[in-house]
Amino acid sequence: MSEQKMGPGAWWLCLCALCLIAPCQGIRKCMNGITINVILLEDEESPWSLRFVKGVILDAIEIDSAVNVAEGMSFNITPNFGGFNTTLYRQRGCSSSTCEGVDELKNLMVRNLGCAVLGPTCTYATFQMVDFEKGLKLSTPIISAGSFGLSCDYTLNLQRLLPPARKVSDFLINFWKANNKLKPKWETAYVYKKQTHSEDCFWYINALDADSKFAKNISRTVVRKPEDLRQLLKSPKNRTSNCRCCFFCVCVVPVNVLMRMSVLCSSDKYYVNTTSLPSMRNVLVVTMPNTRNYKVNTMNDYMAAYHDAVLLTGQVLREIAKKPQSEIQQMEYVNVNYFRNISFNGSAGYYKLDKYGDRDVNLSIIYTTNDNKYRILFRFDTELNQTTLIETDPSFIWGSRLPNFKPDSGTARHTHLFLLRQNRRDRRVRKRWSHIASLLVTLLENSELNVVSLKIVILKELKHSDGNFDETEKIELNALLQIDYYNLTKFYGTVKFDQGVFGVFEYGERGSLKYVLNDKISYPEETFMDWEFKISVMYDIAKGMSYLHSSDIQVHGRLKSTNCVVDNRMVVKITDFGCNSFLSPGTDLWTAPEHLRKHGTSQKGDVYSFAIISQEIVLRKCTFYTEYCSDRAEKLLRVIMSYFRPDLNFETASEKEAEVYMLIKSCWDEDPEKRPDFKKIENSLGKIISKIHNQDNESYMDNMIRRLQMYSRNLEHLVEERTALYKAERDRADCLNFMLLPGPVVKSLKETGVVEPELYDEVTIYFSDIVGFTTLCQYSTPMDVVDMLNDIYKGFDSIVDHHDVYKVETIGDAYMVASGLPQRNGNRHAVDICHMALDSLAFMSTFQLRHLPGIPVWIRIGIHSGPCAAGVVGIKMPRYCLFGDTVNTASRMESAGHPLRIHVSQPTINILQRTDCKFEYEMRGETYLKGKGTETTYWLTGETGKDYDLPTPPTTENVQRLQQDLAQNILMCLERRAQGSVRRKNRQQKDNNDLESEVESENELPEYLHLATVDNTLSTFL
Repeated sequence: MSEQKMGPGAWWLCLCALCLIAPCQGIRKCMNGITINVILLEDEESPWSLRFVKGVILDAIEIDSAVNVAEGMSFNITPNFGGFNTTLYRQRGCSSSTCEGVDELKNLMVRNLGCAVLGPTCTYATFQMVDFEKGLKLSTPIISAGSFGLSCDYTLNLQRLLPPARKVSDFLINFWKANNKLKPKWETAYVYKKQTHSEDCFWYINALDADSKFAKNISRTVVRKPEDLRQLLKSPKNRTSNCRCCFFCVCVVPVNVLMRMSVLCSSDKYYVNTTSLPSMRNVLVVTMPNTRNYKVNTMNDYMAAYHDAVLLTGQVLREIAKKPQSEIQQMEYVNVNYFRNISFNGSAGYYKLDKYGDRDVNLSIIYTTNDNKYRILFRFDTELNQTTLIETDPSFIWGSRLPNFKPDSGTARHTHLFLLRQNRRDRRVRKRWSHIASLLVTLLENSELNVVSLKIVILKELKHSDGNFDETEKIELNALLQIDYYNLTKFYGTVKFDQGVFGVFEYGERGSLKYVLNDKISYPEETFMDWEFKISVMYDIAKGMSYLHSSDIQVHGRLKSTNCVVDNRMVVKITDFGCNSFLSPGTDLWTAPEHLRKHGTSQKGDVYSFAIISQEIVLRKCTFYTEYCSDRAEKLLRVIMSYFRPDLNFETASEKEAEVYMLIKSCWDEDPEKRPDFKKIENSLGKIISKIHNQDNESYMDNMIRRLQMYSRNLEHLVEERTALYKAERDRADCLNFMLLPGPVVKSLKETGVVEPELYDEVTIYFSDIVGFTTLCQYSTPMDVVDMLNDIYKGFDSIVDHHDVYKVETIGDAYMVASGLPQRNGNRHAVDICHMALDSLAFMSTFQLRHLPGIPVWIRIGIHSGPCAAGVVGIKMPRYCLFGDTVNTASRMESAGHPLRIHVSQPTINILQRTDCKFEYEMRGETYLKGKGTETTYWLTGETGKDYDLPTPPTTENVQRLQQDLAQNILMCLERRAQGSVRRKNRQQKDNNDLESEVESENELPEYLHLATVDNTLSTFL
């Protein structure tokens, strides 16, 4: 099958789409305007999607800007992002990107194509751009992390920052022909081509399948179906007759296929995960060099390449900017040669681009050792097409050499492995130990880096060490570095600070096992940490210890529940192992009796420590729990002197619990030789777990689902409780907010955080204050004043709730209310304010002061209507304030009024006359208002058909008389109250008649304080 190309119809579509494209408009414009244009597929799946790449490009621009500042450059890279999608097509992704990228390029070129174009990654999209460049006269450099296909080779303006298919094909040809100490020359190959592949794998395998250089140099057979590959491997007679040992080229590991030999092009996970699988022993892995320096864990090779493309563009532009201005002015575009035969460093390591703009790398060929570890066997330089042998004495499944004949005999093979282990030990001894740079290890709370870019570790001090390790210590540390197991924390190395030398270990996110066992709120007993989960925790510890005892470390010596950590997936991992030359074993409740009597460590001692931990897990109580003894020192003494162990209630244990209790009891046996090893413990716990599943008649998946459901129900219960508390607290907060600010204002503040000020054409404003308030305060305590205002304003507030009005504020004895804002209500604002004023006046007719009974409290009310502005003022304790002449006039109406009178302006009367309400009012006449002059005002006296039971207002003479005598009246009231207190003390010595007489005289008001009512209200007197 030849390499796939575009059909003639698609060519015509793209040609029509490009007919309007203009040539480049000069390098000066691109450096001062849009520097780079990014054209990438924008979806949710592709690792090079614009959704993922945009952020790293912006990060790279910040780095480049810092370099420009340091070098005194006056320009910065300005990006323009153009994403295209293929959602309209039945087949989405690169296969349908043929004209989408070209169309996006057309849109960009109409404006400004810039100094360089980043993308696209899809070969189909790139091919249309680079194939027509002569017709378009497109000279702007294109930098792609992808465009792997052979059709994009040897173009005039395309640079590829990931190895294209041509480089991979050249590698396979030269590697097949290489003949050295470990590898014979190969002549045949099977190419496994799946129906679906990733973008890179598709073009890599397509290059081997096409009628190309690889097909001309290597006799290859293409296998297209998984079942054909399985059949081929199972039946040697079906293979090529002249192939003594067959080699397969694949780009992913086929599922359930065991291969004798294959080559796998893949990622960097073989550097990160050093532990391999037995099924990988007959696989050679071809991957990029281990030079990646990604700052975030989510970055991939495509993201890194586009990040580094920005750095390359900045490097080129700085080189151009240093040239004479006359030479720069003559440049119509950035010459593509600036991007070729160049090398630079980026987040993906070292880059070297050849004369065609394609990246050269040193590919690593990795194999799996007999002990299931990844090791580098060869390196291949794609620039020189040269294979270099890295490990001359490998330990692999094929014996002493890669297959070209049958493996060596069993005896020779075993002898070779034995010598290999000795050689590896010698290398470990000779290896120089280097510390981790202290700058790479910072306190988490002091780090200014993004948490995503950090690997959280924990430091363990290596006491009695200055960092200059001897040979024994180096062997021990190297052995510790080799430990890589699921239930053991990873050791990363050592770091040296001024405070001392520390070992760097993997961090357990959920803390120690002891902490988890003690936290019964986050990890409840029945719903989360049930019996099966406890067995699983013990099983994790047993597996980790079993692996540790079979490794070069051999013994832990400090095993306890605080040295077992739990990660975020609830997997228990053992830590603090190894480093026995630096760390003393210590003595504690987990220490075996024989080591309490005589210091030391042993594997059987670790088994005893496991038993103590198991008792903690089962009971979830303190370490070495027993009802008869709680003192730690006494427990240690009794363990040393006699057989003393923590409690296990066999009497109340169920059958499944008794089995585990017996295992624990055997593990803390006094005779170390009678204790089982961890392999037996692991097998016993595994059988117990299997038995639990069999008795419950459920699979592992059913059990997992059941446990998740239990945990989910517990979480739902907790969430419901927290949600109810949250809603109650939210309702209280909302209620308080609505008391302080209008409802629409609160809603706007919650949604947007701001409230725009607003102008209202017509509102009505109410003001009232207390007559003689200063005199009342003079003869009242501060608490009496507070009680007085609180009693009055609570009555007013209850009245406000029954009308469409908004209480603006209270300042001292002044009470301010408005209607018609923040929600407009037509002409109702004047009606509602007048109704509220009448209700407030009626309330005052029955109001009594608690501390001055008999002293009347009079208020003045002023009402005015007009335009007003309103808005929220301030950030702390924000207030909804009113501004405008209407506010001032309403205040003047109140101050110019009379006690127990509602003073109304002419604009308010005009609004009332436009409504159906029949208010009663009297003309006061011309009234002087400070700052306003003379205005016609009115007294509001009631509403037709309604009885408000309003108090009779005093005349002007009576008001002046009351103001003159108010202080004297208050003193008389206070004196009378004091005399009443003395009489109440002698109440039991007087008869009932005298008592009633005293009460009447006490409650009786002075004659001139009584209000007499006659027909003419103007003749009211005191």
